[in-house]
Amino acid sequence: MPSRRSSKKPEQLTLHFSTSGLLAGVDEAGRGPLAGPVVAAAVILDDLQPIKGLKDSKVLTERKRDALFDEIRGKALCFCIAEASVEEIDRLNILHATMLAMKRAVEGLRLLPAKVLVDGNRLPVLKIPAEAIVKGDAKVQAISAASILAKVHRDRLCLDMHTQWPHYGFATHKGYPTALHLQALREHGASPVHRQSFGPVRQALNLKAAAA
Repeated sequence: MPSRRSSKKPEQLTLHFSTSGLLAGVDEAGRGPLAGPVVAAAVILDDLQPIKGLKDSKVLTERKRDALFDEIRGKALCFCIAEASVEEIDRLNILHATMLAMKRAVEGLRLLPAKVLVDGNRLPVLKIPAEAIVKGDAKVQAISAASILAKVHRDRLCLDMHTQWPHYGFATHKGYPTALHLQALREHGASPVHRQSFGPVRQALNLKAAAA
């Protein structure tokens, strides 16, 4: 006979059987782009103030994400949004910089959670119990909320980057390696917010140096 544990969904076990106390959801935004910081968010939701429509930020419209961003900030017991800079990404690599941003987000929470639930299959180094949940942003509401906070915050950073360096088109592609972005890199070289450890940016820097 199958065990009792195998008959339950992983997220149900995590949320209802493994831990009592406050649960924090954690997610990141911005691992793939060629520019800008990587952003992480940690959220502890309030069971007495449920938020409808929480989903993985990638399946929501920009308008819905913006509305949920404000609602999460208004109703959550606490939240923290943290970053790892372009310099830290280039020095540590993107994986370690992402873990650093997650660690900062958790440590910045006003309340201490009993357990941290992190989207994905890797965990930052924390002093409290934590569990990685693959596709957690679609399974656990606190992680969904964290994904929305991180995504909206980073998108707004990209709008600021666009104001300073409009010829790269950050407002459109948010730093991802689209054809438009790669063409701008070839024409203008790299800006101060580009991640020099990423291949396309290194190529643009080498082309600029060769042409000098």
